[in-house]
Formats: sequence, structure tokens, C-alpha cells
Amino acid sequence: MKTILITGASTGIGYGCVKEFHQRGYQVLGSVRKQADADKLSSEFGDRFIPLLFDVSNPEAIQQAVQQVEQILGNEQGLAGLINNAGIALGGPLALQPMSDIRQHFEVNVFGLIQVTQAFLPLLGARKNHPVAPGKILNISSVGGKVGAPFIGAYVATKHAVEGLSQSWRRELLLYGIDVILIGPGSVKTPIWDKGINPAPYDDTDYETALHAFAQMAQDGANKGLTVEHLGKRIARIFEKRTPKTRYAIVPQKFKNWTLPRLLPDRVIDGFFKKIMKKR
Repeated sequence: MKTILITGASTGIGYGCVKEFHQRGYQVLGSVRKQADADKLSSEFGDRFIPLLFDVSNPEAIQQAVQQVEQILGNEQGLAGLINNAGIALGGPLALQPMSDIRQHFEVNVFGLIQVTQAFLPLLGARKNHPVAPGKILNISSVGGKVGAPFIGAYVATKHAVEGLSQSWRRELLLYGIDVILIGPGSVKTPIWDKGINPAPYDDTDYETALHAFAQMAQDGANKGLTVEHLGKRIARIFEKRTPKTRYAIVPQKFKNWTLPRLLPDRVIDGFFKKIMKKR
């Protein structure tokens, strides 16, 4: 039985992945930050699901989780895969957003991903005499990792970082046969945007009306987005491919929302957002 570790397992894409990989017969280890979430997932999935209680921005907690996973796997097994999904998105104009919010994006979305990957690499096969075939790493990026939208600049910056890190890491890990694959979702019906884009702190600023319009646009997109179950199925199929591509865009209305924006000149895309800015 193969074992896979998924960070940020309590909701959203992480939950969708837990559900799908569990249905496919994997032993699933899911990281959560709250005991209540661990209990809820354990109750739902029961056999072959094991919660790991740690925050990806806490190095000490990550090391404790590594020891727990080593005990679970024993000496004759390794991790078949690591899905770096945990992330946050806090909206706001970069000109005004508190540096604490911006730093938090990097602590979770970038440094957290690096810390978790470094810690679990030996169990994925980055060591001598690894008992099983090398594992795979799937890093959850975003459309925002390639196309920058306003008012989520800190989030976009971290996803651009994840894109670059993944490219370099994939080439470094050729030494061990460990593959690194990027997954770039578009709009998804996930709570990340419910929590993240709150225009209220920027009311009575020049950005007030435009930010409210963007928040509504983002919410409308999420409402029409892909389900987390759909994402889970797509990600599982990609994970099980013998020769996967290095990056996948999983985007609703793909031509309109992914292909076309990447073909059009930047100034044309600027014009679209300029209309939002002028709603002042």
C-alpha cells in the first residue's frame, strides 16, 4: 500500500486530494493545524487516514511530524508522494497592505513549502539505500503563478516563487529520481477566497470601490469554479501518470481564463483591469 502526504488537508484542494487518494486505496497522511480538524477527518475517512498536527511555518512541529511518519512507515517503506498544498491568500493593495500580511504569505506559501519538502525528502528517496522507488512531489501553484492580478499581489508573488523553486528543485532531484510537478489551478470552489479578500480594511482609501469590485469578481469566479472533488481526481490522475508533464493548468473555461490571457500582450490585460480601477 502506497502512502502519500498532503499538507493543508482540512479544506479546499487538500481535502479534495485526501478524499480521492483515500478512495484509490492509498494510506493518506494529512497535515492540519487544529485538533478539531484532525478529529473530523479521522471520523470521516477512518481506516488509512492519519492526521498530522502541524503548521507548515513551524519547523519544530514539522520535525515532530517527520518522526511520527517514520514510525508509521517503518524501515521498509517510504513516501510515495508529497503534495504541498497548504497556503493562504490575504487580499489587499500592495501600496497599503501591512508588511505582516505580506510576510505571512511567504512564511506559509514559500518558506513553509521549502521546510516541509526538505524535512520529508529522505522519506521520498533522497538518501542512500532508500527501500522503495523514489516518490513524487506535487506543488500546488496557481494561475496567479503565471498571470498577476491586482489586489492579491503578495499571493501572486509567492506562487511565482513556487514556480521557480519547483523548476530548480526538479532538476536538482534528478540525482535521486524524485520528480517535481507543478499544478496550477484556476478558479476553485474553496474557502481560501472567503477568508482572504476582505475589502473593509481599505474602505475610505483610493482603492475602496475598485477593491470591492475585484472581491465580488473573485467571489463570482469561485462560485463558478471547479469543485475540490474535480481537482482531487485530476491531481490523482496526474500523480499516477508514468511520464507526467512538468506543469498542468487545471482551469475552467481554459481558453478564456488561461490560454488567451497568456497570449495577449500585457497592455491589453492592463486595459481590462484599468476598467476596474476607474470604478472610483
